[in-house]
Amino acid sequence: MTQTRTRLERGRAALGPALALVHTGRAPTRAVLTAELGVTRATAGAVAAELESLGLIRVDTRPTVEAGSQGRPSHRLQVDPDGPVVLAAQVHADGFRAALVGLGGRIIATTPGCMTVPADPAHVLGLVVAAGAELLKSTGRDCVGAGLAVPSAVAEPEGTALNPLHLAWPAGAPVRDVFAEQIEAHGVTGPSGAPVASFVGNDVNVAALAEHRHGAGRGAQHLLVVATGHRGVGGALVLDGRLHTGSSGLALEVGHLTVNPEGRPCHCGSRGCLDVEVDPVAFLEAAGRPTGPEVSLLDSSARLLRTEYDDPRVRSAAEVLIDRLGSGLAGLVNVLNPDRIALGGLHRYLFEADPERLRAVVADRSLWGRSGSVPILSCSLDHNSLVGAAELAWQPVLDDPLDALAG
Repeated sequence: MTQTRTRLERGRAALGPALALVHTGRAPTRAVLTAELGVTRATAGAVAAELESLGLIRVDTRPTVEAGSQGRPSHRLQVDPDGPVVLAAQVHADGFRAALVGLGGRIIATTPGCMTVPADPAHVLGLVVAAGAELLKSTGRDCVGAGLAVPSAVAEPEGTALNPLHLAWPAGAPVRDVFAEQIEAHGVTGPSGAPVASFVGNDVNVAALAEHRHGAGRGAQHLLVVATGHRGVGGALVLDGRLHTGSSGLALEVGHLTVNPEGRPCHCGSRGCLDVEVDPVAFLEAAGRPTGPEVSLLDSSARLLRTEYDDPRVRSAAEVLIDRLGSGLAGLVNVLNPDRIALGGLHRYLFEADPERLRAVVADRSLWGRSGSVPILSCSLDHNSLVGAAELAWQPVLDDPLDALAG
């Protein structure tokens, strides 16, 4: 026991990195964990044992030996399916949803999506936190944090939503403070009995973080994500595993790239921005379909692309939006030089409808053309903004598991 504790003290600094490796699926066995951390087998074993004692991972000491393998089989590692969770919430123009998310980006439980969003931030955040608190009560899970995704740039360090245009919230709404107040009011507490820490991020930013750790962006060094959910367009850049948010959290407002100089007026005061030219409203209007509040704009657009693409007006609308999206992506490629692009929301469905057209537009209009083409993929996670909001709340645990769970 003394030897194990001594090894653990030497490996204390490795606990967070080790958990992050298991969390993202990059250390499926103790042998891989040992190699990735650059520690001895004994230290890796002590680190894994401590993470298991904290209820964060499980160590399978009886792994199946693969045919033709050499040497001693290594213990398999996985996140503990019965471990703690974080409360994740998302608010968007067509509604809101709460979920419990475990390590590994696993959604443990979720509420049905609500289709209306009150104009008062405290009202809607109270509703979504209340729904999350009910999930915690019904599942009996321990909660270690709470994360919220909103369709607005979020200024740091204040945690204010600067431009929640599509929610009818006031500019500069103090969403982090309001979210924290609702967490406390609804009794969402951590291991120590104190209210859990609250985090807020832009919905596309956190979706990019989730895709990088668990989805289409795995392994990318410079991942660009561009997406439109229900209204407007957002973008995010993940550099070496960390979100690039600029000096105050406002970087990558890609929705305000001009792609049609004679196009629709934009909320920013310009005209023809991605935000108003390549979102579900623009697509449905171009296709001659209704954009009423009774149906999700994103769901309506996706259904149209999947089931009625042979309709000439639908196809023509899609081609126009693909060309404008490609033009915007080409400009971003020229400036950012990403090694992968992942598309979400409507952009994913436009890409899947005609991938070669989009790739050709990006190649033709980017500086390096086809010789410097960037892989373009669809985002692969369901509810990636919810998973990404959870990533914000999991980060303190990934940074220092002992400290986070003790507090």
